Amino acid sequence: MLLYNSAVSGNCYKVRLLLAQLGLPYETVDVSVVDRSNRQQLLGDLNPALRVPTLVLDDGRPLGESNAILWYFGEGTDFVPGDRYERARTLQWMFFEQYSHEPYLAVVRFWLAYSGTPEKFADKIPARMKGGYAALDAMEQHLAERSFFVGERYTIADIALYAYTHVAHEGEFDLDPYAAIRAWLERVAAQSGHVAIDA
Repeated sequence: MLLYNSAVSGNCYKVRLLLAQLGLPYETVDVSVVDRSNRQQLLGDLNPALRVPTLVLDDGRPLGESNAILWYFGEGTDFVPGDRYERARTLQWMFFEQYSHEPYLAVVRFWLAYSGTPEKFADKIPARMKGGYAALDAMEQHLAERSFFVGERYTIADIALYAYTHVAHEGEFDLDPYAAIRAWLERVAAQSGHVAIDA
C-alpha cells in the first residue's frame, strides 16, 4: 500500500495510527500541507479533492478521506463495533470530528504552527477558537462518565478524535480545564500498538 502523507497532518496520522495498530505495512509519499502547487500532478488521478491522506491499495484502487480510510481498515476488526447502534454512534462521532472539531482545532493549529504566516489569520482565529472550545466542551461532557467514545471500548471514533485533540496545544488551545479529555488522551496513548504523530 502507498500512503500520500503529511507528517504533521492529524488526518494522515489517524491512518498511520490505525495501520500501526493493525500491523499493516505501507509506504509513504511525503506531501506538503503548505505548498500545494503539485497536488494536481500528484493526486489528480487518485483523489478529486487533491487532499491527503490518499491511500492506494495493493490492487491500485485509491481511497481518500481519513475517516473513510479508517472505516475501510477498521471494518471486521475490534476497532469497529459489531452492534448496529454502536456502529452508528461510531459514525456519529466521526462526522462530529470532521464537521465540528477538525475545522476548528486543526485549522487554528495549522495557521499558528505550520502556515509560516500566522499574522494573516489573526482576525479569523478568535471565531475558530470559539468553535474549537465548543467541540472540546461536547467531548468533555460525553467523556465525563465514559472511558471511550463508543461502547466503553477503543474504536476508530477515538482515533478520529485523538489525532487533533492531542496536539491542540499547538493551536494554543488550553486543555487544563478538561480533565475527562486529558484522562482519555492518556488511555488512547496507552493502547497497544500506539505510535506518536512524529514517529
